[in-house]
Amino acid sequence: MNKYEIISNRALGLKPSLTLEISALAQSLKTQGRDICSLSAGEPDFETPKFITEAAIKALRQGITKYGPAGGDPELREAIAIKLKEVNNIASKAENILITNGGKQAIFNLFQVVLDPGDEVIILSPYWLSYPEMTKFAKALPICIETNPEEGFKIQISKIEENITEKTKLLILNSPCNPTGRLMSRNELESIAEIMRKHKRLLVMSDEIYEFLISNDETHYSLSAIAPDLKERIFIVNGFAKAWAMTGWRIGYLQGNSNIIKKAIALQSQSTSNVCSFAQKGALEAINKAPRGIKNMITSYNYRRKLLTDGIKRIKGLNVISQEGAFYAFPCLHKGMPSSLEFCKEALEKEGLAIIPGIAFGNDRCVRISCSTSEETISEGLNRLERLVMRM
Repeated sequence: MNKYEIISNRALGLKPSLTLEISALAQSLKTQGRDICSLSAGEPDFETPKFITEAAIKALRQGITKYGPAGGDPELREAIAIKLKEVNNIASKAENILITNGGKQAIFNLFQVVLDPGDEVIILSPYWLSYPEMTKFAKALPICIETNPEEGFKIQISKIEENITEKTKLLILNSPCNPTGRLMSRNELESIAEIMRKHKRLLVMSDEIYEFLISNDETHYSLSAIAPDLKERIFIVNGFAKAWAMTGWRIGYLQGNSNIIKKAIALQSQSTSNVCSFAQKGALEAINKAPRGIKNMITSYNYRRKLLTDGIKRIKGLNVISQEGAFYAFPCLHKGMPSSLEFCKEALEKEGLAIIPGIAFGNDRCVRISCSTSEETISEGLNRLERLVMRM
């Protein structure tokens, strides 16, 4: 039997995550003895803070190992609602929160319960690579709007409005942005709120997974706080992976309209059910100490981000904007250089440097470089990057 006869058309269209693929390849080559310097992963090199792991261990010893509510630990949902009010200035209740298996499941669940076949989803490019794939899996159509490195990837609000049709259902925001490191300004968010007021059907998903990882002189704004009159049409995706170095814990959350949250919980109850019970107790300890419990990591990322950006700026042949948040740089390759995929292949083959091609994020002129690693690794990666560029 032809294998394509037993795989659904929906599954045939799925593409694997290129970031995870390249990170796995780099690790495989390192295991084989190759000298690999990896600046590819979007994973903190810090250990999960002890106060979080100790809370999870305590929960294990107390026997918190059973099934839990599909929507998440009630105490954790309530704590997140309090955090949203006190930190983000967003009025919320536990009923507005769904605890998910990482931020990805929060996005996946939302798309599955709000999107119908033929709906259009506006995605600002460069984008996190899973947005278009999840959109297509929900049978909706991704409409990608380019932003330019020459303009600092600034969003042209007029382009968003120009692309809204009667089929437009959702607009995706990501601030701080993966891969550009850009933070959306208050003025930009206010302009988006005005667009939402004109277009009553438009929903917004705001991915805020990097909210605490921003430069000292920057401020993170949430659209729901700026436009509380629109909060029933705004959905926040967040989680514990990045700021708390809890990638393997797989805990995220979705916040928004309680009716939509109920449907997302119903979907989760028929798929994965509850998130790991004792891991949620670790997340509860994390959210109760946000962000004071992770100040050392925030300070380190600020230094590393500057180290990476300043180093790239010294390399002739690359242009980069200063990063305001997250832990990535997204430099633009000069004209005459190969495609981002070819550039990254040469980097790995000739210099043992693992970075991610920008084509995965919707921009083939750029590459993504991570600073979620040691200062020594960043410095060595910059040396290898400069050698590669000088040969081109």
